[in-house]
Amino acid sequence: MTPNFEFGTPTNPEQTQQLGAILSQCFNSPLSEWSVYLNRIGVENFRVLRQGGQVAGSLAVIEMGQWFGGCSVPMAGLAVVGVPPEYRGMGVAVELLTRTLLELQGKQVPISVLYPATQYLYRQVGYEQGGTAGGFEMRLDGLRLSVDQTIRAIPMQAVTPIRHEVFHEIYRQWAVQNNGNLDRNSAIWQSIIQPREQETIYGYLVGSQNQPQGYIIFKQDAKESQIVILDWVALSAAAAQRLWMFLADHRSQIQKAVWRGAASDPFLLLLAEQTAKVRYLERWMLRIIDVAKALEGRGYPMGVETELHLAVVDELLPENNGNFVVRVSGGRGEVTRGGKGELQLNIRGLAPLYTGLYTPSQLQVSGYLAGTDNAVAAATQIFAGAEPWMPDHF
Repeated sequence: MTPNFEFGTPTNPEQTQQLGAILSQCFNSPLSEWSVYLNRIGVENFRVLRQGGQVAGSLAVIEMGQWFGGCSVPMAGLAVVGVPPEYRGMGVAVELLTRTLLELQGKQVPISVLYPATQYLYRQVGYEQGGTAGGFEMRLDGLRLSVDQTIRAIPMQAVTPIRHEVFHEIYRQWAVQNNGNLDRNSAIWQSIIQPREQETIYGYLVGSQNQPQGYIIFKQDAKESQIVILDWVALSAAAAQRLWMFLADHRSQIQKAVWRGAASDPFLLLLAEQTAKVRYLERWMLRIIDVAKALEGRGYPMGVETELHLAVVDELLPENNGNFVVRVSGGRGEVTRGGKGELQLNIRGLAPLYTGLYTPSQLQVSGYLAGTDNAVAAATQIFAGAEPWMPDHF
């Protein structure tokens, strides 16, 4: 590690001010927006590299959880990794990420996730593609539904004033079924409902107030004549149909709706035609920080009774090196050291296997793992599931 860099949190108001200026410059956003962001995340959750009292690089650590196999795995999201231009090309970002990962390992955090501006940087410290985040749009005048008109009788109830706690339990019931969805903390929820200047955020529950079956949180962009869906959940087919009908009822004044969703968004099955368009499709990256804790923390398919012998190589965190046996039974996994090492992969190859983004056979063809036929078959059973995705950006 580079000895002339000091790692830690901002220690005084001057460094906090430097931090805001760096983030504003790196991400080309008004300084006022970063003040709001700093307060939401908490200055104590930022990590910086300092050199001679000057901040040479910074990032935010957002501790939360992520759902895999019906279990919430403790996760550290890394965000706003920024290095000012005068310090670029000196290895500052790699140094900052390395020290942060070592800190998280010491705190026994199993996994970390981030959205990459460049994959090359994060692959150097063990991150690899873990799942998808898609953006969609649809013209509301082309929204055709094949639904019973009795759906309109399902109430839509405005939540005023809007409070994120109202939506927590509905979201949890949805997220637990979706690999890669966040087990959100208050900062993530606040980012959904907190408006910027001259914005209004709207929230509606679907169904009865005592037992709602879904919700939608959105804002209206008059300039683009669009509804921007910030979050929506439906726990039943009727609730999903009612949400589409609710959007269609805006078509006299609003041209389109935009939202974030899965590459294979189940809401789209309810449309009469394929009228939704993909605006973008990006990949978030995941890093296994503690192999044993990560594998024991997630859930596995019920009915699978098998064991997998892994051989893992991790050049940055040597505690992850070696052989592991994963015994799966009753939807849970038990991990012990040792075994035959029948499935060989490095820490990057373990990430998309762990999340289920790629099958073992696909990773084998891509050169991310090697193994016996029996080991590949066992891994295919263990990590089977829906494609991992995330509706949140941090």
